[in-house]
Amino acid sequence: MKILFYAGLVGLVLFELMHIYFIMPLPGSQEMPHLEVAYFLNRWQWSFRVGAALLILIGVIPTFTAYGKKWIPILSMLLTAVLVSLIHYKLDAAELFHEPDMVQLAPASGNHVDPKHLVLGVVMGKEARAYPIPFLAYHHQVRDTVAGTPILVTYCSVCRTGRVFSSLVDGQPETFRLVGMDHYNALFEDTHTHSWWRQANGEAVIGSLTGTHLPEVLSQQATLGEWLTLHPNSLIFQGDPAYAAQYETDFKYEEGTKTDELTGTDHQSWHDKSWVVGIDAGQASKAYDWKRLKNQHVINDVVGNVPVLLVLAKDNASFFAYQRPDVNTTYHLEKDSLITTGHAYDLAGRSSSGRLRPLLASQEFWHSWRTFHPKTERY
Repeated sequence: MKILFYAGLVGLVLFELMHIYFIMPLPGSQEMPHLEVAYFLNRWQWSFRVGAALLILIGVIPTFTAYGKKWIPILSMLLTAVLVSLIHYKLDAAELFHEPDMVQLAPASGNHVDPKHLVLGVVMGKEARAYPIPFLAYHHQVRDTVAGTPILVTYCSVCRTGRVFSSLVDGQPETFRLVGMDHYNALFEDTHTHSWWRQANGEAVIGSLTGTHLPEVLSQQATLGEWLTLHPNSLIFQGDPAYAAQYETDFKYEEGTKTDELTGTDHQSWHDKSWVVGIDAGQASKAYDWKRLKNQHVINDVVGNVPVLLVLAKDNASFFAYQRPDVNTTYHLEKDSLITTGHAYDLAGRSSSGRLRPLLASQEFWHSWRTFHPKTERY
């Protein structure tokens, strides 16, 4: 019976390792087709744990009453407890990254966030919000309500992807928890069906809602200073004081000078972790090299059959994408104003004669954009 005791201990440790390995960015795990295995282990995790515990209980009395050194099973139990705790608290996504307990918003007059920080900005109706990326990179998700619509503001620092979605599923508000990663992109689990949703495109990739998409809400990435210039009445997420120690305190990640293996930047174009701006227009998509955008600042192009405009502000950090009226209308930049024949627009696409239609665009690592846009073109 002693073999059952040790089999239970070993089995418990092996299960916890596999449960984490297939869902976290550990060596080799994200390159393999692992999603089905990870989902199976997650759904049946308590069955595996109870099974291991039963083996331990069945074998514990024979193990301790048999002739031999009692310190061996005691040490084995202690070692198992330590390993399971380390795996759970040091590698489990839900334990590493927490949703904010409170979403504290402040106007510009009460803001304490450095205006040089990058934000994901959202405008819905007459309301504007700014969510600083240093806070989002830790939380991965922030729930808010803008103009009466519940939204999910997400960010994955390993992909450098910021996305905002409506958090309504089948017309009902849904809540999500971070469960891990798939192809280096954050995965969220919904509360009601326990389906897993991909952060990069809001798609349910496994579970009963597979194939469903969360409606994406237009967001724009800019420095907070630039955002407030364009939207002075915006409210700014101030971060949760309970997690102040977990937030980034410098600009290395935002500037691309961080050297971390997962979140560092490749400084040559079109490498895995080189920066691109990806634009979705209709059924087509195209990636634009960030270094080239910094050189040109304005790109007049076509994605699929949609004439597009991509512009980088003079701060070399804030960018905006719009649909051009037609292929013959082009724009150039003068002091952060978009100029075309007879018209001048601000970087929010506004002019006295109307507005430019904004397009979904995001800055991210090249490996992320090409993985989730396999038919993308390159500029």
